[in-house]
Amino acid sequence: MNQLYPYVIVEDVQGALDFYTEVFGGKTKILNAHEGRVLHAELFLTNGGTLHFSDPFGHQVTVGDSTRVMVQFTKEEEIRAVYEALAKEGTTVVELQDTFFGALHGQIQDKYNIHWVLNFFKNQG
Repeated sequence: MNQLYPYVIVEDVQGALDFYTEVFGGKTKILNAHEGRVLHAELFLTNGGTLHFSDPFGHQVTVGDSTRVMVQFTKEEEIRAVYEALAKEGTTVVELQDTFFGALHGQIQDKYNIHWVLNFFKNQG
């Protein structure tokens, strides 16, 4: 596993990115945009750390339910083991699967109601 960081779901990814860049400083990276709307982006904070922002993709975001924990894995066997361990007593939100963005991706809400977003990018240079 190489990174663990907040995954923040907001209606206006670009607005949030602009706001938090002003607050914390850092460099931004747009990961996915469609028809002029930013859907995924990351803010690499000046003093370390990363914030990942995501569009809700049509899902209702309720107060207190807009933050997840994202984990980026460096090995496929790691993501599979963690996914299975969290799913044992948790609820599968997104089955572990290959995605259009080149990752093995899954989401689990664990037995403590923590929502985990898990990624392993297959072409890690």
